[in-house]
Amino acid sequence: MMRDDLIAKLDGLHEADEFEEIVNTIMEIPAEDRDYELTSHLGRAMNNLERYEEAVEQFLTIAEEGQDDPLWHYRTGLAYYYLERYEDARREFELADKLDPGDEDTLEFLEWIASKTAEESAPESREELKAESESQAEASLVKSSFSPQNTDMNDFWEDSEHANEYISKPVTDEQISSVEEQLVFKLPASYINMMKIHNGGIPHATRYPVGQPTSHGKDYIVISGIFGIGRDKPKSLCGKRGSRYMVENYNYPEIGVVICDCPSVGDAVMLDYRPAGNDGEPEVIYVDRESNNKIIKLADNFEAFIQGLMKAENTEG
Repeated sequence: MMRDDLIAKLDGLHEADEFEEIVNTIMEIPAEDRDYELTSHLGRAMNNLERYEEAVEQFLTIAEEGQDDPLWHYRTGLAYYYLERYEDARREFELADKLDPGDEDTLEFLEWIASKTAEESAPESREELKAESESQAEASLVKSSFSPQNTDMNDFWEDSEHANEYISKPVTDEQISSVEEQLVFKLPASYINMMKIHNGGIPHATRYPVGQPTSHGKDYIVISGIFGIGRDKPKSLCGKRGSRYMVENYNYPEIGVVICDCPSVGDAVMLDYRPAGNDGEPEVIYVDRESNNKIIKLADNFEAFIQGLMKAENTEG
């Protein structure tokens, strides 16, 4: 394969989130024949597959060539960060920022590292113990508030390899503010509280009755998963296949935030901020792409939507 064709193929696979295929393609090439660009592609794909130890190993083989490349430092720092090697990560992100000042993602990682290292170095105090107790009480309250009728939060989420596409890292208040700023919408408190317990995933109950036939001939919709708050996973709010991507690629109305994708490509569940404004409590709607992006209201708020989700056996006629 010509080199230009190979690089074009790798770029296309990256855009399609085919990270395993990228790894397989490059690993077929003998290590001594892989140059800086190919090894960079390999390390990036391993990062996307959460194979961070292997990613670091690959990046270190081209460390000398990467010293003046902010992307090399950024990608290496990202791997160190998720390995919880925060001082190594800080060093790389600071060098990335020096080479490419003002990059938002780099600065955000530096903020997260500062927050995490401050938490680890701070001594326990009565105030911290009180905060931890309050946090546990809040989590307990959230679980109980999402447990009426057919929704039991203790058994809400499916545990599968596929669900990992949706599950983001534990979210902090700083990350929530950053995501809200990027989306230009204030996320509902019920959604935030739920994501603080389990940041995205696939629920066991994936069907929601709509009371009218959709373009698929059913009187219910099916969701594939619920986006978490973050950028680390493609199927997170600000991920590569998240809300902004779906709004722009499927020409959705600019009315809010996509929180769920669906098995039918292009269909989605959104938070609709039209009734209450960008800082208000949004309704939950379904966008039916096959019906020219027809909007069907599902629930008055996110909590009602979660409580209304049903398992397949409860929607069969």
